[in-house]
Amino acid sequence: MTTPHLNPEVRHDIVFLFDVTDGNPNGDPDAGNRPRTDDESGHGLVTDVALKRKIRDTIALAVGDDPRYGIFVQAGYALNPRLEASYEATGLKLGKITPEEAARARAWLCDHYVDIRLFGAVMSVGKTGALGQVRGPLQVGMARSIDPAVPVDHAITRVTQTRQEDIDKGESTEMGSKWTIPYALYKVEIYYSATRGIQTGVTTRDLELFYSSLTMMFDHDRAATRGTLAPRGLYVFSHANAFGSAPAHKLTERVQPRILQHHTAIPPRKFGDYVVNIDASDLPSGVDLTKLIS
Repeated sequence: MTTPHLNPEVRHDIVFLFDVTDGNPNGDPDAGNRPRTDDESGHGLVTDVALKRKIRDTIALAVGDDPRYGIFVQAGYALNPRLEASYEATGLKLGKITPEEAARARAWLCDHYVDIRLFGAVMSVGKTGALGQVRGPLQVGMARSIDPAVPVDHAITRVTQTRQEDIDKGESTEMGSKWTIPYALYKVEIYYSATRGIQTGVTTRDLELFYSSLTMMFDHDRAATRGTLAPRGLYVFSHANAFGSAPAHKLTERVQPRILQHHTAIPPRKFGDYVVNIDASDLPSGVDLTKLIS
């Protein structure tokens, strides 16, 4: 029997906790790569795009050359040739096609690219404008830190110059900067629609790989600029059917990370400064809670 959180035919509402220590989890290119923050509250932010990039890369490492687990949005590969390949594989000619033919090409793409099955894709580009889009069953939110995160700008130097003329002038070092957040604990909510999952062909293995990627992705995405990123909690509220047994926000609100009282006078600097309260009592009828990381 499939465990509740791996059943692709029912709705799932997911809470994922992760933290950063002395690193930049998601720089803003419009702000000199400064860590993203809410300008009004000071809370740290990590975009859904950044999280999905890590998930894609980790799934690719886990599955190797399995033809069902290609990655559609992948560095170094243009999208148009991959879309055009769906025409060739399904016996279509580039140009005007019927809605039924477009659906056949989309089904081929879903079957060959796991990130389309999970996250969806916009396909109305180039010569394949008739393909429309696939609405993915997994919707990843914006991660937000539990408490305000204060970015720190570190001045750094290197002993080599970029330009020869600077060396000729006698300069021996070049200045730079590096942004970090000393510590922050983030919470992100993720929602799985079984109805859309059935449409894109999501399987139990797909969900298993997705959860495993959340658990392992930071170990396969190390970089000096990102510091230490670690998963701290993964909680899945699984419903009894595709429609759902309770509103999503009523379930995700049951996961409440809070700073320990004796640490409120100083900024948190480690996960041990927090306690994660999980209200698992009196769950709505038809809802199961699976704690994959706790």
